[in-house]
Amino acid sequence: MTAHRVLERLSHVAAKFARAIDGNIAVIFAITMVPMMGFIGAAVDYSRAVNARTAMQTALDTAALMISKDASTLTAAQITSKAQGYFNALYTHSEVSNIAVTATYTPASGGSPAQVVMTGSAKMPTNFMKVAGYPTLDLGVSSTTKWGSTKMRVAMALDNTGSMASSGKITALQSAAKNLVDNLMATASSNGDVLISIVPFANVVNMGTSYRTSGYIDWSNWSTSGSIEEDYTCSTTYQAPTWQNGYTGKMKCGTANNNTSNWNGCVMDRTQPYDVQSDAPTTASAYFPADQSSYCPTQVFPLSYNTTQLKQTIDAMSPSGGTNQPIGLFHAWLTLLQQSPYNAPSKTAGVVYSDVIILMSDGLNTMDRWYGNGYSPSSQVDDRQALLCSNIKATGVLIYTIQVNTDGDPTSAILQSCASNNQFYPTTTASGIASAFDAIGTSLTKLRVAQ
Repeated sequence: MTAHRVLERLSHVAAKFARAIDGNIAVIFAITMVPMMGFIGAAVDYSRAVNARTAMQTALDTAALMISKDASTLTAAQITSKAQGYFNALYTHSEVSNIAVTATYTPASGGSPAQVVMTGSAKMPTNFMKVAGYPTLDLGVSSTTKWGSTKMRVAMALDNTGSMASSGKITALQSAAKNLVDNLMATASSNGDVLISIVPFANVVNMGTSYRTSGYIDWSNWSTSGSIEEDYTCSTTYQAPTWQNGYTGKMKCGTANNNTSNWNGCVMDRTQPYDVQSDAPTTASAYFPADQSSYCPTQVFPLSYNTTQLKQTIDAMSPSGGTNQPIGLFHAWLTLLQQSPYNAPSKTAGVVYSDVIILMSDGLNTMDRWYGNGYSPSSQVDDRQALLCSNIKATGVLIYTIQVNTDGDPTSAILQSCASNNQFYPTTTASGIASAFDAIGTSLTKLRVAQ
């Protein structure tokens, strides 16, 4: 038999063999489909259970935060009842059954923080796994909220410019800021766990007249008869300016011609680059230039846990002047530092601290010591603020920003970029100020959650 014939026969046999195993493959496939469908069904049931458990964890975390605000004033039974109510309102997976929630409050003691521990359990009915003898899957989650374990320092830089007088903005700001003070202080288990400073700003900041003899004030461009930021220049004579015509007035500057006891407490931006750096005022270049601005806002109130005085400072705020966000942000930063001029309280070794700045403004930057006219947006002021924000965030301080845009201005790019982790809150109404502060308050409360 030739090789050609042998190859033909082999090909014929192989073809018949192939036809013969077609039926075997079908049988094998049919047999393997049963476990394959079981695996697929188990995956579907498991995916449903994971989604339900994730939603349960989120609801439990939120309920734990909510109950922690009132836990110290409730009985054990009331805590469990309220916790169950909060959880039921937040958890909407109707397919889950046998839901049980418990909450236990432990007050602060012996240096240990106060805490609320919540646990939740439930059963998820299965669609596929019940064929294999598993009619339900057990779900279990837990959440622990501790407060006082992380200490918090919050500096609020609040816009006091003239435009805040419109649309009820200054009143809405005062209400929202005072509510935030109350909410943050409510998370403190002892005095000093939460410290807050208030920095009202316009085109200048009011450090307070108590700094007159501190040695930190630059008097070289100061006069009782006028303000550098209001287009005066130093001279040996005095003439009032006429801003409408672009005229620059003259004034007598320096201590030789003025009695510093008449200073109203206001300062301009520090000399560059100290206007964006945290250096203590140990050299003349880092001093704070006094400026007798007629738009001098309410005095800065350094870090404190005195709720009454914090609220009094907020109530005293009054709108006037142009917008210089950098100077408000800068002094807010300084109030967080353990150095001159505001000398924040020292920090305890081994304790975790969260340093935060909230910058709220209703307009775009219009002026500082060098740039702008007080009513048109100034990109140069924005540039100084960009450097300042970068330097602040590099030290680990978190920045939250709010733009209250009731005048149809474009979205503030500098406020948006200045915010840490996208914590920028824009609103177009005065009523939105409260919502923004509430959202920030919730975020700050979460910073004090240890687990």
